[in-house]
Amino acid sequence: MAKQALKEKPLARGILAAVMAAALGCGLLAGCSSNNASTQPAGNKSASTEQASGEFQSNIMFCGSTSAYPIISSLAFSFTDQYETWNKVDASFPEKNISIYVAPGGSGVGVSALEEGTCDFGMVARTLKDSEKEKLGDYKEYEIAKDALTVSVNAENPIVGTVDDMSTDTIRKIFAGEITTWDQVDASLPAEQIQVYIRDLSGGAYEVFQKSVMGDSKVTDAATQSASMTELATNIANNKWAIGYAGFGAYNKANANGTKLVAMKVDGVEATEANIVSGDYKIQRPVMFVGVGEPTDSEQAFIDYIYSDAGIKAIESNGYIPSFTAK
Repeated sequence: MAKQALKEKPLARGILAAVMAAALGCGLLAGCSSNNASTQPAGNKSASTEQASGEFQSNIMFCGSTSAYPIISSLAFSFTDQYETWNKVDASFPEKNISIYVAPGGSGVGVSALEEGTCDFGMVARTLKDSEKEKLGDYKEYEIAKDALTVSVNAENPIVGTVDDMSTDTIRKIFAGEITTWDQVDASLPAEQIQVYIRDLSGGAYEVFQKSVMGDSKVTDAATQSASMTELATNIANNKWAIGYAGFGAYNKANANGTKLVAMKVDGVEATEANIVSGDYKIQRPVMFVGVGEPTDSEQAFIDYIYSDAGIKAIESNGYIPSFTAK
């Protein structure tokens, strides 16, 4: 299935792109490519493909992290709506419609799609593994934001106002299923079953939490997996006895929208912007996208837009901490 240029009015174009991304996701889009996109192994992709063919790359495909997805998708919409055709971005570019597709699916899926050459950029909300770096070869990381995993509970849970801090070991035991009822966390709490919510196994958050908190312990099979950070935050908000690791961005956005979650301190450290930036809050991760080889002219133009004031606004509006200053 080829990526098609979108010629609808800005609103219709944005809706169509969003529906396409939500309906298909990275899994099905892994077999898609534009006429100008490389389908070679990731290590072989470079701007020379476009230059050798003499064609201009008018389509750009991002795939992966559901945490990076709302940032990149909102920037893709605003960039496309502002310019519509590439020659309006740069007079030296041809008058071709701008088509930027953004599909969620998880950090692991994003890296896999990049390795296979079925996307231009993989969105990732964790550090790359050594094995991934080796497969990608000449890769480039573009960090755009800092995120953390908040250990959050439902605002109606009676633990709120009683306990505001958990040790890493207590958190590990809860998520491993060694502590199963709330009275085992604090004797003053009722003996209600703890409902654990996590991201699905393809999400970067799962791996970050495993490395930062779980160590060699396995998350309990009773944990409910969530397809995105937004879904995870919603699941916690809908269950009085829930606990989960909602991303800092998802946590902030949920609370701003009236969905009340309460984050526990971890080893005495609160998940604040200052503590995340300083590194004092331990359960944190980068939000970035990854490409292979030098970006094409069109890709670089959109990257420059991401690292502008528009990018900072998109990152902050989604509750994250920008990791750069605007160019």
